[in-house]
Amino acid sequence: MQNATESALPAPAVTAYSSPRRGKPAASAVHRVLIGAAFILSALFIGVPMLVIFTFAFREGMGVYFSQITQPATLHAIWLTVLTAIVVVPINMVFGICAAWLVTRYRFPGRQLLISLIEIPFSVSPIVAGVTYLFLYGSQGLLGPLLESYDIKIMFTVPAIFLVSLFVTSPFVARELIPLMQAQGSEDEEAAITLGATGLQTFRYVTLPNIKWALLYGAVLCNARVMGEFGAVSVVSGAIRGQTNTLPLQIELLFNDYNVTGAFAASSTLALIAIVTLVLKYVLERKQRAG
Repeated sequence: MQNATESALPAPAVTAYSSPRRGKPAASAVHRVLIGAAFILSALFIGVPMLVIFTFAFREGMGVYFSQITQPATLHAIWLTVLTAIVVVPINMVFGICAAWLVTRYRFPGRQLLISLIEIPFSVSPIVAGVTYLFLYGSQGLLGPLLESYDIKIMFTVPAIFLVSLFVTSPFVARELIPLMQAQGSEDEEAAITLGATGLQTFRYVTLPNIKWALLYGAVLCNARVMGEFGAVSVVSGAIRGQTNTLPLQIELLFNDYNVTGAFAASSTLALIAIVTLVLKYVLERKQRAG
């Protein structure tokens, strides 16, 4: 009777515990293959191009490299690129905070439409954005004759570069802040106001500390896009050498002039900016996870 009972007991419990152990080596092998494939693809599509850039930039020696970088037109392009970032990034940070605050803290008609409008620059080609600004502010555009009557010229000037860069990069900070602020809720701000804090005090001591890492993360991404933008800027700047050429446009002009070393030397500057951006992005991500 005892043997019959023991034989009737379900035996799958043993196989249930033993099968995962047999499956673990296979799973770890798959993981190793995927990790190896990721490293190989990253090396091929990122590492090799970066290596080529710096190899061609320094192939004629450090002296030639620095002589190419210090050409007046290239120095002006670097300065204009940095200036554009200095102007655009803070404005987009303020816009991102305001847009995220409005979307996450208030309910109003057209809220979803506003969120969709914030996303538009991601869905519009940068060249289309540049052409739109040209049709709007150009001499034959919608507002062009009115601006010319007041002796105001926007197209093919530095302000035109600022305008299209603002448009192209406007969603970056807002897109980082909106999900975070939605997840955090408004309880902390409401508690601070209940305790007598003003709106500015609530923002400074409650809201800003809660969003600071996401804000900086969005600013880093915005800065990277500003410095690397080509399509929209190429339409509205006129690509005037030494005047309205940003660094990406200067690189194209150097290639067109068959100055390969100069083009790669200028490209190495953008590559270094990209590397610094990636390092900052990694640090901010770690700090945000730790916080």
